[in-house]
Formats: sequence, structure tokens, C-alpha cells
Amino acid sequence: MKKISFFVFLMSTAFLSISYAQDQNIQDLKAEAAKSITKDPNDTANQVWKKGGLFSININQGALSNWAAGGDKSSLSVASLLNLYAFYKKDRQIWDNTLDIAYGFVNTTSLGSRKADDRFDFLSKYGYQFSKDSWYASALLNFRTQFTKGYTYPGDDPKVLTSNFFSPAYILVSPGVTYQPNSNFSVSLSPVTGRWTVVSDKVLSDAGAFGVDPGKTIKTEFGAFGTVNYKANISENASYAGRLDLFSNYLHNPQNIDLYMTNMLLVKVTKLITVSLSLDMIYDDDVKSVNAEGNPAGPKVQLKELMGIGLSYRFKN
Repeated sequence: MKKISFFVFLMSTAFLSISYAQDQNIQDLKAEAAKSITKDPNDTANQVWKKGGLFSININQGALSNWAAGGDKSSLSVASLLNLYAFYKKDRQIWDNTLDIAYGFVNTTSLGSRKADDRFDFLSKYGYQFSKDSWYASALLNFRTQFTKGYTYPGDDPKVLTSNFFSPAYILVSPGVTYQPNSNFSVSLSPVTGRWTVVSDKVLSDAGAFGVDPGKTIKTEFGAFGTVNYKANISENASYAGRLDLFSNYLHNPQNIDLYMTNMLLVKVTKLITVSLSLDMIYDDDVKSVNAEGNPAGPKVQLKELMGIGLSYRFKN
């Protein structure tokens, strides 16, 4: 009897031990499953390149037949814009690159085809941070030109050629300092900037257009340069981007500041339809205007305003 009792005691003890071990294993598994998984920041590589862009195209067409109120029989206008960007940031280094390409024209029965917009603008800026206050030692390269011939239309007289491909083209190299607290705002300043104006068209260069000496194709300037870039999301569906460039030529009338400013407002109506408004302003003391009679006149502020609604598509990595 004592042997049976001892055997039962051993079996009971073994059973309780096994049950406790299984229960403890289950509790341990539950505890492990309840733990939240956290990722070590060092295991995640930072994205050093941000790339993307915007493409938009606006088309307007109209036709009249026996229209008592009058007007052109037909009209067609097209405006297109391509904006590309590639921004690099790693440690103390930044490298911002943007490319703006725009082209537009208007065709009417009475006036024929006329260019409404024409721009090629590439900007590249490299910076190395030397201060905790977001100051960078920087170098900037800018290239601007247009694609096709441009004219003025003085009344009933023949049109007058005023621009062409690489006529003018502006090349600017500017080492200096940049203040860039975030990706939406930057100010770059340089007291030692070189700027070259290229006029490759023989007719325009012979006329001394855009400040080159008559018969020459390149004009060299040396001076001070400053640029301000700003962009912002005004709302969920509206965004703004602007740029202001200022240049003073040490070699000729340094008190006359050349100005180049662009402004672009985009309002998204639907996923693919966008309303755009752009305003550009240029003042260059060496660029002569053309009066209503087609004769050269003094420098004036140049303004260009475009507004349209059309298809747009954004893309980014």
C-alpha cells in the first residue's frame, strides 16, 4: 500500500511540474507577442536624393461663324510647363538642382502665330554647412535661354526680330555663402560673380542686342549677385514658388541693379486639373526696348503674365 501511495505521489508531482512548465511557456510566449517592435534608427538609411517634377499643359480653342458681335474666326493657344528637381542632402552637404522648361503660342486668324512663352532655365547650387545656424559655403551655376525666334509687332510694319535660340543666353557662376534653414527657403550672396551674355544670332549681334558690342557674340560682366528662393504650400490644394535674382556689374554702372523674378501659383481643382498663374519680371540696364514704331528705346521693366487651366501631373520618388 505504501508503495502504491508513493508511486501516486511521484506521478502527481511529475504531472504538476509538467503542467506548470507548459503554463509558464505559454505565459512567456504571450509576453513576447505583446511586445511592440521598435526599429533601430541606425538600421534605416536616410534618403539622400529627392527627385520629382511637374508637367502641365493648357489648351484653349475657339471658332466663330457669322458671329454678329465680331471676333476672330478661329483661335488656338497652347501653354506647356515642365519643372524637374533633384535635391541631395547628406551630413553637411547639399546639392539642389532645378530645371524649368516652358513654351506657349497663340494662333488667331487675324494675327497668325505668335510666341507667348519660351524659357529654359537650369539652376544648380552646391553647399557645405560650416555653421549650426544653417549657413553654407556655396557655389551656384545658372543657365538661361529660349528655344525659338521672338518678334515685336510694331503696328502695320513688318515684325522685328528680337530674340533667338542662344540669343540671348545667360551663364552665371557665383561662389559665395548660402543661408538655408529648410528646403523651402534659401538666400545666396556672392561679392565675386561672373556673368556671360551670349548672342549667337548674327543679325542681333551685329545690332549690339542685349548689351554685347556690335559684331561680338559674348559680353563678360563681373559683379555682386544675390538670389532668394521661396516655396510654400498655401493650402492642401494650392502651392507657390518664387525666385528673385539681383546682379550689380562692377565694370559698368554698378548702381543700376539687374533684376530677374519669377512667380508661380498652382491651384489643384481635381487630381489632374490645375489652375496656374505665373508672373515674370525682368529689368536689365543693358537691354534696350523697342517702341511702337519698331525703333530701339531705353531699358524698361519687362513683364509677362500667364494664366491658364489644364491638365497637370506631379511625380516624385
